Amino acid sequence: MNTAHAHAPAARKPKTVPLRYRIDVAVRALAAVVVGYLLAYGSTAFLTLVLPFSRSDRVVTASLLCFAVWCAAAMYAFAAKSALRAVFAPLLLALALYGVTLMFPEFAARP
Repeated sequence: MNTAHAHAPAARKPKTVPLRYRIDVAVRALAAVVVGYLLAYGSTAFLTLVLPFSRSDRVVTASLLCFAVWCAAAMYAFAAKSALRAVFAPLLLALALYGVTLMFPEFAARP
């Protein structure tokens, strides 16, 4: 007689994930994608103004660096203490960078 199945554990009921946790993860994912994009955009605009290269080199360098900024923003979104902080800290930084860019448009005209 085979006794291997006689001691098998009973089927477990799958654990349910609380709704609050699901919302928290959704907000962080949204922050990683949307707010990360806004931060990358703001940093690209800002770096295009302040980098000490020719205009074409500034644009290319800022565009390439924006991918690193976006990745850092996505990592921060999931490392932040709260979902609210994951959204608002990068968003405020993005607005600040883009605001500085809008305040000094004459720097964009330099060769």
